[in-house]
Amino acid sequence: QVQLVESGGALVQPGGSLRLSCAVSGSRFSSYAMAWYRQAPGKQRELVARISTGGIINCADSVKGRFTISRDNAKNTVYLQMNSLKPEDTAVYYCNADRFDVSDRYRRNYWGQGTQVTVSS
Repeated sequence: QVQLVESGGALVQPGGSLRLSCAVSGSRFSSYAMAWYRQAPGKQRELVARISTGGIINCADSVKGRFTISRDNAKNTVYLQMNSLKPEDTAVYYCNADRFDVSDRYRRNYWGQGTQVTVSS
């Protein structure tokens, strides 16, 4: 069983920085693609950034150049470094793990509980 525990959410001023962490329990962490999503009040959940098992990174256009996703397989942890934060970055940020097994053709997908990020003066 895979469990994701997020931390690092806080109140920060515009232009500030914040680093979110997602600690993953269970086996086969290195076989999961990891991602960060966010959901602002009244809006749909959106993909922020994703990193594949091979280290390929995809980011939303709204955060390119400001946010960086990374993973440490030795620590079973994925990070989201957020710089130059804007008020529109305010949202609940969710960690996600995703894996598709070719052998049994089964997709495994897990979510964290979310952590609040508020960008305000």
